[in-house]
Amino acid sequence: MDEVGEAIAAELRLMDPDVRASRSLALPLLDPDFVEVGASGRRWTYEEMLAELPRMNGAAERGPRYEPSNFVGALLAPGLVHLTYDTTFDGSRARRSSLWRKQGAAGVWRMYYHQATPIPPGSGL
Repeated sequence: MDEVGEAIAAELRLMDPDVRASRSLALPLLDPDFVEVGASGRRWTYEEMLAELPRMNGAAERGPRYEPSNFVGALLAPGLVHLTYDTTFDGSRARRSSLWRKQGAAGVWRMYYHQATPIPPGSGL
């Protein structure tokens, strides 16, 4: 699998309810310098995200799940991938952007930055 494919696979793991509900499973997927600007406009840090992820959308085993589509990835430099894609969650849509970097001797992919922008209801965008 190429680096873009590896980053997409890691992004999909972060949408898995089992991963979202478990700090120990989410921890290796987030960079210690992680920052997110959520669809609400809130800024999240690494520790805030790890603490809240089990209570956030998509963490309930039997609840709604994120439905990703339209993945596009670009290798910006060796070990640095930018992803863009759309999600639908329980009828709400968002456009998303993530930066993933590969670090350490094991070459682990970790999300460094994420941003979500709501897509207005009824928008054809």
